[in-house]
Amino acid sequence: MKSSRRLLLPALVFLLMGGTPFSRAEKFTQGREEKPLTPELKAGDYVWKPEISPAGPVVVIVSLREQTLYVYRNGIRIGRSTISSGKAGHRTPTGVFTILEKNVKHYSSLYKGASMPYQERLTWGGIAMHAGQLPGYPASHGCVRLPYDFARKLYAVTSRGSTVIVTDGKASSGTTSRPGLLLSDKAGKNAPPPARGTFVWKPEKAPKGPVSILFSRADGAAYVYRNGVEIGRAAVTVGGDVSGSHVYAALATVNSDGSHDWQALGSADGSRSPNLKALSKTLSIPPEFLAQARAVVTPGTTLVITDQPVNGSTRSAPGFNILTAGAPAK
Repeated sequence: MKSSRRLLLPALVFLLMGGTPFSRAEKFTQGREEKPLTPELKAGDYVWKPEISPAGPVVVIVSLREQTLYVYRNGIRIGRSTISSGKAGHRTPTGVFTILEKNVKHYSSLYKGASMPYQERLTWGGIAMHAGQLPGYPASHGCVRLPYDFARKLYAVTSRGSTVIVTDGKASSGTTSRPGLLLSDKAGKNAPPPARGTFVWKPEKAPKGPVSILFSRADGAAYVYRNGVEIGRAAVTVGGDVSGSHVYAALATVNSDGSHDWQALGSADGSRSPNLKALSKTLSIPPEFLAQARAVVTPGTTLVITDQPVNGSTRSAPGFNILTAGAPAK
């Protein structure tokens, strides 16, 4: 009896202090930090060096094929981590997303109150990044599971509105400076674009918040959003070789003419992104609209250039997916 009491006492004290014995061991992979040049990471391993780039916009790239997440700040990679994405029948959707909300302590309303620490929501349909168990293969119901320690570190550097790209191809990154006319990202409604040479600009509909712009070759239009609300659209012509959907982010660097440098972040299908400087020479856009749009671009603004039409499925109000290439998980 005395032996049983000795075993029970620490557990009772732990519970009274608000803990749950073995909960983290059962539900979460703690994580192991490795050196930056470690060639291959095992399940639960991660690299984290935020001091390499201490400030600037953060962009996250999730490679489903590699089961790896990459973190860039101001165009420089500051971290990478192993993940566990959606299993068969619950595929993690590919595409370009913004972080819609963040919660240090989150409990799933879909999966019997499952704990999801450091949750960063990507869709209102239940897709998020959060701490979880990493068995070394896709095992989630669509979310991107992270090692517990890495999830906490990532949570500290992202913000609501940060861009997250989920791709089936290998992650790639490069910088294109002075892209000229090309600007930023996001998705729109089913209304037709203005007539050629005209545009709509109503910034008062969303006076502040993150800005994004999407160029749709199929629609022949550019859509500008601030805080998820459309504030402008214009009829445009996007020439050149555009196949698929490609993502870029504005860096903090500003050139003498006021334009930002841009980081090429890849595409939802892993294909090579077009050169922005070359593509800008094929773009026809109302100059007044261009001036207004350029004025609202800031570091972290995301550019999506796509050959797909913009439609209602791109939206997830009050926040929205920029562009979803894969079907959402159940």
